[in-house]
Amino acid sequence: MEKDFTNPFRPGAGHKPPYLAGRVEEKEEFKNLLKQEVVLNNLILTGLRGVGKTVLLDSFKSIAQESGWMWAGTDCSESASINEDTIALRLLTDIALITSNIVIHTEKIKEIGFTKDIREEKTYLSFSFLRQYYNAVPGLPIDKLKAVSMFVWDSIKSIDGVEGIVFAYDEAQTLSDHADDRQYPLSILLDLFQYLQRNGVKFVLVLTGLPTLLTKLVETRTYSERLFHVLTLRQLNDQESRDAILKPIADARCKTKFNDESVKIIIQQSGGYPYFIQFICREVYDVFEQKAAKKQKLSVPIDAIIQKLDNDFFAGRWSRATEREQQVLIMLAEANKTTFTIQDTLELSNKSRFKKFSRSQIGQLFNSLIERGLVYKDKRGSYSFAVPLLNQYIVRTQNTQPY
Repeated sequence: MEKDFTNPFRPGAGHKPPYLAGRVEEKEEFKNLLKQEVVLNNLILTGLRGVGKTVLLDSFKSIAQESGWMWAGTDCSESASINEDTIALRLLTDIALITSNIVIHTEKIKEIGFTKDIREEKTYLSFSFLRQYYNAVPGLPIDKLKAVSMFVWDSIKSIDGVEGIVFAYDEAQTLSDHADDRQYPLSILLDLFQYLQRNGVKFVLVLTGLPTLLTKLVETRTYSERLFHVLTLRQLNDQESRDAILKPIADARCKTKFNDESVKIIIQQSGGYPYFIQFICREVYDVFEQKAAKKQKLSVPIDAIIQKLDNDFFAGRWSRATEREQQVLIMLAEANKTTFTIQDTLELSNKSRFKKFSRSQIGQLFNSLIERGLVYKDKRGSYSFAVPLLNQYIVRTQNTQPY
């Protein structure tokens, strides 16, 4: 029996959309990365929240596997880089998940007793084996990881159909060194891959994260800029947005259709950001389905949808900022500043209704806003909103703030 067609839109964080619109060039770039005979470039996939980094990374997995590459990796968390042992454990675990069925040694053992039976005892490239190997290597964690990684490569490079391993880590901006504790997990990760690739090992590192990621890596190891190729994801153009809206409901079983007016409204209000397209489309689909059942005129209740988006997506992020941090962002949003400097903000402060900010105060506030994920700083020293369309949310809602 054919299943009923249900709302196909999925606005969850990292959820695969029913149709991945655009991103053709990015996929081609990744395919070229996998064609390297000697690995010279790794990949950083960066962009604002809601632009589709996690979804695109997930699509890279199938591309890699179809090309003969094994895929290791997971979401990064701050716990992965607490110290050098935790990053080592993360890497060993990820390797073991894809190598644990690989036999590296077989020994024939004669059974004890009167029988002549001989059994085979196999050694697998399992987590317990990798952990024992790691512990047996003398030296620092980086020395141990180099030895284990070289052993793994020697064990898999001759397997038919295996090109190498892609190590993919999402939310990589959470990785960091801790100089005060003399722990350098991020440095270990970068040093490891530079060493392996210099020695002909086909391990590729793919990191996704917010726009602060490359700057953070370069501050950790200056050679990071040469180690990575950077793909910055932008919002979808109008045609790609239209595809993301219409193709999921092109199924013959789907009775709910969007007219041209509703599509234009969704494109305009979403700003081309995939998450917002999914969010608004899901709401519109439900409303249209209910109205169609009652034979009512189909219209998009955009004000109610935007209010729900504000509550579900923006409000929690906005509440992380202190009152003074919010005041800085309100000044910038009201001035329609999406990219700004400390000097820009200082000049706005001189004309603002809020208590004036000094240059040093603005710098400190920007640093704390970066930590909260609301602002990021680019290589040129300019700042931007790290959350898409946050400036529009601020303008919509700031009149309700008790300032």
